[in-house]
Formats: sequence, structure tokens, C-alpha cells
Amino acid sequence: MNKITTPSMSLHDLTANTIRGLTMDAVQKANIGHPGMPMGAADMATVLWSRFLKFNPEDPHWPNRDRFVLSAGHGSMLIYSLLYLTGYELPLDELKQFRQWGSQTPGHPESHLTPGVETTTGPLGQGISNAVGLALAEKWLAAHFNRPGYDIVDHHTYVIASDGDLMEGISHESCALAGHLGLGKLIVLYDDNHITIDGSTDLSYSDDVPKRFEAYGWFAQRADGHDPDAVEKALRAAVAETDRPSIIAFRTHIGFGSPNKQDTSSAHGEPLGDEEIRLTKENLGWPTEPLFYIPDQVLIYMRGAARAGAQRQAEWTELVAAYETTYPELAAAYRQSLSGELPDGWDEGLDQLFEPGKSIATRAASGAVLDLVSPRIPFLVGGSADLTGSNKTRPKNVKHLTRDDFSGRYIHFGIREHGMSSILNGMALHGGIRPYGGTFLVFSDYLRPTIRLACMMEIPVIYVFSHDSIGLGEDGPTHQPIEQWMGLRTIPRLLLFRPADAAETAVAWQVALENWTGPTALALTRQGLPILDRAKYASAQEGVKGAYVLSDVPDPQLILIGSGSEVHIALEAQELLAAEGVAARVVSMPSWELFETQPAAYRESVLPAAIPLRVSIEAGVTLGWERYVGPQGAMIGLDHYGASAPYKELYKNFGLTAENMAGTALDLVKKAA
Repeated sequence: MNKITTPSMSLHDLTANTIRGLTMDAVQKANIGHPGMPMGAADMATVLWSRFLKFNPEDPHWPNRDRFVLSAGHGSMLIYSLLYLTGYELPLDELKQFRQWGSQTPGHPESHLTPGVETTTGPLGQGISNAVGLALAEKWLAAHFNRPGYDIVDHHTYVIASDGDLMEGISHESCALAGHLGLGKLIVLYDDNHITIDGSTDLSYSDDVPKRFEAYGWFAQRADGHDPDAVEKALRAAVAETDRPSIIAFRTHIGFGSPNKQDTSSAHGEPLGDEEIRLTKENLGWPTEPLFYIPDQVLIYMRGAARAGAQRQAEWTELVAAYETTYPELAAAYRQSLSGELPDGWDEGLDQLFEPGKSIATRAASGAVLDLVSPRIPFLVGGSADLTGSNKTRPKNVKHLTRDDFSGRYIHFGIREHGMSSILNGMALHGGIRPYGGTFLVFSDYLRPTIRLACMMEIPVIYVFSHDSIGLGEDGPTHQPIEQWMGLRTIPRLLLFRPADAAETAVAWQVALENWTGPTALALTRQGLPILDRAKYASAQEGVKGAYVLSDVPDPQLILIGSGSEVHIALEAQELLAAEGVAARVVSMPSWELFETQPAAYRESVLPAAIPLRVSIEAGVTLGWERYVGPQGAMIGLDHYGASAPYKELYKNFGLTAENMAGTALDLVKKAA
């Protein structure tokens, strides 16, 4: 215990100043970081965590805890200080190792790394948008499982957001939807400090934020962020407002207490410096030594708040036990939703859903799969960014969700691709829901920053990307994805699956629903594709390996590799080559990522080194395919944009034909002879 005399001030001021001191010392020790935001937000954060937030550090994953999101993730020392003070498994030594190799206190909070961190934040606008998904999930689960006297799902989502969060376009998208849906348990504490990196917000920002949010349908207030009584009063009013989400513009001062850096942009992202830290601590009435000073009273006070949370969890556990007795079937469904385990028999009949010989777009096949499995997976909840009919993402007999009826399982996200994807992340992070969302593949560029975060957090979001190539035809090059597949393949932990026909599409959904280690993206066609006769060709179930020998011949001289809508072209080329006396193997490769996880022996069996002559075909950029065709192979694709015309004309004019593939293969054979 510290022997130094505790400063004479209220418990609130002791706690807020402890956060400021820890922040200054940790950032200075690391010689990098953002001290200003935690120093300015310390008062409102202290009130929130000590008087409102429902949490239990002994069980960071308690389902009915309140969720706290530090959307202004650059101010990470704020949450690290709070987690330590309230007793999470985050030792003080971790704060002293802020931003260092192997520590649990990285520069921006990471949900998979630090207990008590709900979501990975830092890219501005993402945290507040994740919070919309967290609040949406809470309200959906409450609508499905709560019964009179048994509010087993009953918690709030609190956010501390910055000017930067509210400037970013993604927050406009997600917050507008939050207002539309009336997410009354979402409460945003806006750190209105008037400072960004470049200087005063007056340089670029003159929004009246409360009025803007009122226009979204939010309850908006203003308050002094350094007056604990004003903070408490505003928060109580927000909690009492149950029909609308709430935002409170708390006027704060960045770098609060610093004589020379308060209210300056230099306090945002630079250490204060040893001399300024000394002056600041003296100004706050805080001991200059020792570093990382924590009064005993603060630990007692904040860990008392944590003990209150543990008691509330104990009461909740008793309520759930009574609920299980009164509503055993609902309780079992609730437990299964939280576990995410797929019900027995969820995939029954999936392998017999499509008849060979017919033609169907893989987007339509995806819709048929959803029709089959959705009734069997009641926690499968999804939607589309205003492309429901095109994406085929709404299963039959599934109601859409509205602010007056949250029992629906389909969400109309509106034309908000970026916001949708971040909301999906929040839903997945909350637990109890398996989320998916649809749009055109070309618009995956709007989703890319959020997909990247989903991969970092290893959360199982499913993206349904239809209209996946020039095969969409007349809409032209603005809507025809060329580089998007390859761009998505470069994102670590993202599993991209591009099925060759309806049967592979069923396998794609199987893979997606069974993938719990990260997100899955399905790339689906607008145009119809022949359903392959699996009595003649290999089973589509082989697609779970990412690539497989679809059609083989004795002693193949070369290998034709295709993905998605180009696989049937490879099969046609195989026949043309056979007529020329050339034996060719056809490999379907729906997923590079799955193929790369297979044992080396399996990969060698599909693409033997002894067969170096290979031709790949995909209606997109060829970059990357060299890893599979090798130095003696050839790649057929599109290293340019498409055009506006019927898709069959586009394939013909751009050389995506069996004739061109067979001719390319023959050239390789002649060259090797």
C-alpha cells in the first residue's frame, strides 16, 4: 500500500485524478500515446463506472452485463485505468507496459486481448456503430426471450464517443438507423472537447450535434462533463428515456488540468513531457511521486462498484433459474442462442436441395438455402443494404424487424453498407445472434475497414455478396467487380467462398455457419449457372477443402483451374481439349483460404508439382493466381474494367470462353513439347 498522504478531495475527484495520473505516467513512459482525451473524459467516465455501469470483473462475459464501448479508442488509457481500478484481470504492470510488445494494453483497445474490452476500436466511428449492433442485439433477444416478471435480457450499451467518431460517415449511417429503430438502451456520452489533431474543431466542423441527433430521432442533452452531479443527472434522464437512443454532449476540456496544454491539439496525441506532468499534478493537487500513484480509497471505491455488479449477477442467476423452471423450452433456446451451437439436423436435406441439369444463379441458390435452414436456426438474423430482392437474403416467412416489433429476424439496413457491416460486428460481439448482411460485391469496398476489424476480432459475421462479376451485365463497369475478390483475399482471417454452382453454394453456407474463427464472405452470381451432375463430377461436399478435383482423366497433361461462374467454362474447355487429344484435369477452387489450410499432401494431390502446365480462369484481376498456375502456367482474367452489355457478350469479347481457355492450354502444351 502507498505510504504517501492521500490528497484531501472527494472520492470522485480522487478517482478522476487517479485516471489522469495513470494516463500521464503510462503515456510518458511509452513516449507515445493520447493523454488528452482520458484526462478530459475522466470525470464522466468515473460517474458512469461508479454509479451506473452494471458489470462483474470476475465474469467479464456475463450475458446481462452493460456494454461499455470506448469509441474514441485512441484514449485507451481511460479504459485500461478503469479496468484495473475495478478489478479486472489486468494487473498494474500491464498499464506500466502500455503499448509495449506482449502487453495487454495496446495503443487502441482490442477485444480479443484485454478482458473487459467489448470491441476493438480506434478507427473512428467504428465503436459507436458497433454499439448500435450491441443495443440492437439486446433488444432483439429481449423481445424473443423476456416474459412478464422475467427480464433475463435487460442491459444498456454505453459509449464514449469523440468529435472524430461523429464526423466519420459510418456513424451517420448507424446512428440514423438506431434512431429509426428506437434503440432506447443505447446511451452515448459525447466527449465534446472541441479539439482534433489539426486544432480546434472550428477548422472543419460546425454541426449542432444535439440537433442533428434529434433529427435522427434521438433524445439529446447538453451538460458540463466536469461536474459529476450534472453528469449523473444527464445520465439518469437518458436511462429514463426508453423509446429513443440518447446522446449527451458533455462539454469537456482535453488535457484537463494541464496548465499549458489543456484545450490544445498537442494534448491529443503527444506525451505531456516530464515538466508539464509535474505542473499538471501540482495543479490538480496530486502527488508528483510515486509514478502510477493510486490512493487506497480509490481501489476500495471502484472495486465496491464491481462487487455491486457481482451481486446483481447473482440475482440475475437466480432469476434465470426460476425462468428455466417456468419456461423450460424458452430457456433451452436462450442457452443455445448464447452458445451459438447449431441445432441438430440444421443441414438435413441441404445436399439434395438442387437438381442437376437445371440452371440457377448462385444468389438464388443462396436464397433457397436460407429458406431451408433459417427455420431451423432461430438465432440466424440478417438483412440487406436495400438490396433484398437482388441479394436474396430474406428467407420465406421471416418477418422484418421494426421499432414496434423486434420479433422479426430480417433487418432493412437501408442504403448504409458501411454502417450495416459495423452493426453486424456489434451483433456478433454481443452474442446470442448469428448475423449476416447482404450487398453487391462491388460495394464490399465500403465494408472493407469493418471486415478488417471483424477479422482482427475473429467474429463470425457472414457477408452475402451478390452480383459478383461482369456477369451482372448491363449495369456496366461501375457495378462490375474486378479487383474485389483479390482485395478480399488479402485480408487475413477472412474466408472467401465463390461457389461454382448451386450445390457448392449449399456447401458455402455450411462452411460459413460452421466457421467460428472469423468472418465469411460469399461471392454469388447474378447470372444463372448450370447445376453440375455430381454423379458425373466430384461431390460438391469436397468444396469444404477449398479446392478439389472436379473432373479428372487418366494421366492428365495439364490442369484447368476455375472458381465460381468460370468453373463450367473450364469443364467445357476440358471437352474441347479432349477432342484435340489433350488430357486435362479440372479443379474447382471456391476458396483459397480453405485450400491453404489443408495438409500439404492433399494440396499436392490436387495440384501435383509433376503437372506444371496449368491455366486459371476467373472474371477478375489475374494478380495472385500465379501462386497456383506457377511459372509454366497461364492466367485468364480481367486486368481492366468491364463494359455495359449483356453478360454473354462481355464474356465472349473479353476472352472468358472455353475456346480461349482451350487455345491457351494448347499453346502451353506445344510450348512444353
